[in-house]
Amino acid sequence: MELSDDALVLVAIMPKPRDMDIARLLGWYRIPLKSAPKILHPDVIAFYQTAAFGKDHRSRIECCAEVAGVELTTRAELFRDEPDHPRAHEEYFKIQLRGIEALPHPIVADEWKRFTFFYTTGSRILTAESIRGLAMNARERGDVWRLLREREEEYGRAPGNSNEEIPEDLPKELLFLLGNLSLSGLELGSDE
Repeated sequence: MELSDDALVLVAIMPKPRDMDIARLLGWYRIPLKSAPKILHPDVIAFYQTAAFGKDHRSRIECCAEVAGVELTTRAELFRDEPDHPRAHEEYFKIQLRGIEALPHPIVADEWKRFTFFYTTGSRILTAESIRGLAMNARERGDVWRLLREREEEYGRAPGNSNEEIPEDLPKELLFLLGNLSLSGLELGSDE
């Protein structure tokens, strides 16, 4: 995969090694509909690995995958061997992947460890040394927002997400994130 500078990248949580195995071997990643970004049409997904990945691989992004497609299904369809799971009938996005590839260098979390999903660009993924380096400046946020709006028009809004407009007076942190996110202590750099 050649990651272009202007690729739309969704940074997403990879909760467990089992989920990484599913992505690698079966070629898909899941996002619960109830916590998915409002607009879900990325070019690439970068996977943030949690503490479950162990001391040497936790709290970092080490790999990403090109997105081949997105479909809405249930957890029961994704995990047919778990029909009695408490969330078996909940809806999930199944993101089809075109193989997982290692990044040239890991992107570490430093103190920025609590989030669900956010968008960034290919150039930020290729150059960032820490998660904080994935934060976009005002021009980049505007470009990403326009791209998301174009994709929303082309593919439609993610099912189950409302069609409300995002107000322009939201704090820049929220405009940059353009998805569902829970962060503490977010401090973005300058808008240069």
